[in-house]
Amino acid sequence: MKERFIRFMYGRYGIDSLGKCTIALGLFSILLSTFVNWRILPLLSWAFIIIAYVRMFSKNINKRAAENQWYLKNTYKLRSILAKQKNLLAQRKTHHIYTCPSCRQKIRIPRGKGKIEIRCPKCSTTFIKRS
Repeated sequence: MKERFIRFMYGRYGIDSLGKCTIALGLFSILLSTFVNWRILPLLSWAFIIIAYVRMFSKNINKRAAENQWYLKNTYKLRSILAKQKNLLAQRKTHHIYTCPSCRQKIRIPRGKGKIEIRCPKCSTTFIKRS
């Protein structure tokens, strides 16, 4: 069965970032349609899912890759902001992140060191905080 699916998908585009986004939008609109009684939402959700599958099974690889590059280029700022926030949340388990009072530079200090004096690497301002 697995070999038949691999043979079927040979020469087809497959899943990419734009495909994942359209599937997520389809599932989100399905969930939203259970709470909001708009007649357009179920149709919109099916359209998102059908578009994702058409792209996934397409043999026009160059056009699908160009669509994905367009999507990645236009969502770069949002994705980088979300990645930075995800990184900051992961670091908060082991570090405190303070901002310098004069230049607003973010400074990462390890947790559990007590009350320490922090020197900003950018402007050399010193201030005291608990770690």
